[in-house]
Amino acid sequence: MSSVLDQRSVPPLGAPRPAPPRRRTRVLALPEARWALASLVLFLIALPVHLLDGPAWLRGALFAAAYVAGGWEPGWAGLKALKDRTLDVDLLMVVAALGAAAIGQVLDGALLIVIFATSGALEAVATARTADSVRGLLDLAPATATRLLPDGTEESVGTERLAVGDIVLVRPGERIGADGRVLDGVGDVDQATITGEPLPVVKRAGDEVFAGTVNGTGALRVRVERDPSDSVIARIVRMVEEASRTKAPTQLFIEKVEQRYSVGMVAATLAVFAVPLAFGDALSAALLRAMTFMIVASPCAVVLSTMPPLLSAIANAGRHGVLVKSAVVMERLGQVDAVALDKTGTLTEGTPRVTDVHPTAGTGAGAGAGASEAGAPGASAFGTRGAGAGEDALLRLAAAAEHPSEHPLARAVVDAARTRGLGIPAAENFSSAPGTGVSAEVDGRTVAVGSPARLLDGRADSAARAAAAAAVRLEEQGRTAVLVTVDGTPAGVLGIADRLREGAGTAVAALGGLAGTAPVLLTGDNPRAAARLAAEAGIVDVRAGLLPQDKAGAVQELAAAGRKVLVVGDGVNDAPALAAAHTGVAMGRAGSDLALETADAVVVRDELAAIPSVVQLSRTARRLVVQNLVIAGVFITGLVAWDLIGTLPLPLGVAGHEGSTVIVGLNGLRLLREAAWPRFDSEKDAA
Repeated sequence: MSSVLDQRSVPPLGAPRPAPPRRRTRVLALPEARWALASLVLFLIALPVHLLDGPAWLRGALFAAAYVAGGWEPGWAGLKALKDRTLDVDLLMVVAALGAAAIGQVLDGALLIVIFATSGALEAVATARTADSVRGLLDLAPATATRLLPDGTEESVGTERLAVGDIVLVRPGERIGADGRVLDGVGDVDQATITGEPLPVVKRAGDEVFAGTVNGTGALRVRVERDPSDSVIARIVRMVEEASRTKAPTQLFIEKVEQRYSVGMVAATLAVFAVPLAFGDALSAALLRAMTFMIVASPCAVVLSTMPPLLSAIANAGRHGVLVKSAVVMERLGQVDAVALDKTGTLTEGTPRVTDVHPTAGTGAGAGAGASEAGAPGASAFGTRGAGAGEDALLRLAAAAEHPSEHPLARAVVDAARTRGLGIPAAENFSSAPGTGVSAEVDGRTVAVGSPARLLDGRADSAARAAAAAAVRLEEQGRTAVLVTVDGTPAGVLGIADRLREGAGTAVAALGGLAGTAPVLLTGDNPRAAARLAAEAGIVDVRAGLLPQDKAGAVQELAAAGRKVLVVGDGVNDAPALAAAHTGVAMGRAGSDLALETADAVVVRDELAAIPSVVQLSRTARRLVVQNLVIAGVFITGLVAWDLIGTLPLPLGVAGHEGSTVIVGLNGLRLLREAAWPRFDSEKDAA
């Protein structure tokens, strides 16, 4: 079996490739994570000692260490904020924890410290992961390129040394080192990282190519047209970084009032201590009243009003295959009022499949090759036993010729034949030509599979006209048309296309209902393919042929109109839009590292129906947060009024404070139930 390609140098085009080296910051390399872990471990060691009434000196030492480990960083940050005349809730929590310890409520204070230290550590980890993913994107571009010198010799140079006007040679299987234009050669280039197109694109002289894309077959000579620092891949890096920096910081609801609450509580505590003292009250009594006030007025119940519903929602979403990265993200998901979806790998499976098989009737082309299929020697393989037999015979021949090829279209044809249970005969004298197709000898006949335009070039007989008409119809429907010829005679046409994910229409309808506006499709694919998939999914607003910066621009346009945009994508080319969105969601199984790290949430199982479910879950969690804030507010107001108007016994104050904390905590934990997960499994549910 021979081939015009050097098969050793060509990786399976479209198959998973070795990932670039991961440059992840280790969690424990972050000081916030180390101190939070230390505080948690010390608290967990101190807890059984406290519950079992162990030695006071041991309890005191362990709790003191937990306070210091978890509280020194937020305390120090709060003190520095005071220099800028700002009082934040972190410092308030540290003061409240110390106040609790001062009147014997050491356990309460330690728990508060651990909660805040853990929250700070999670935020630091998320920030580090985003920075890692942006740096990792640079690994998509190769480190070196083969530059052709004027005398025809070659030299290997770092891609950063390439200049506009340089000529580079890109061999099969290599990544293209710079944005440029093909001078000569033909190759199938996988540019999914830039445009999101599911199939490789044939590149010939005059076509534009992008750094970081992969040349699957055929050698290309490319003239560099952009400085490496201005390539599309480099601009994606800059867009993600800029969007991450300029994206307005979103805070949990309670954090929006933290400054006023902090100042008010400190001022009130001082007043509760100073006023009775000024009117002759004893120092110990005034201090006890003030400490009781600080305990009952401390925002523990308010903090727990927010976190348990959101954390329970996060846990519930995780059980159903959606990773929500933080409580802030869970809150934001319920705020979205516009949705933008990527096509390839998001709405679709991202894998080409045979959708149509059209034998050319009456050609007689399958006569020997299809005899065993038809059951009559010398008869046409495409007409003897009806349409099904003709389709099977055509697919059998095409699969045999395509079997040695690694092209994604070839794998689609072979998979279709295997799905139908067809036997695939051996092929001999296989050859492949980029941009044209493949040919091989199957059952003594020469079978060619490839581009209709190339294989029908110059032919005008009836079989050629019928095949050309079938190809045009398929292409008008957004499919890729592949012609099969037997001994030079057109035998039929195959239609190949990406397939819509199961439940995509239901998910689109549900998201439109939740957002109040129909979703928008943003894709780098061609308009015909985009329009076909959009029609199947029920999307009207289609924006096709978009580069990464165009997708981000479309999201920013919606945001400028006052919309809170949810973007769903999976590829490197979606990362700028995910970063610019109010909330970004990535599809997990085939998602690029950059998309997974940039997104705020990840659909691990690639189930589109999970996206409207998690949006609805977020809205339920937000309602519970409001309920909890009302409950906490009633308790705090009642206890504070009692302490100020009468004499609130400290044990009763602690009981009321802890009781409100337990109530709001249990209310929030309701979202852990299986019944709390919304389901959109039908068009009726979506509506």
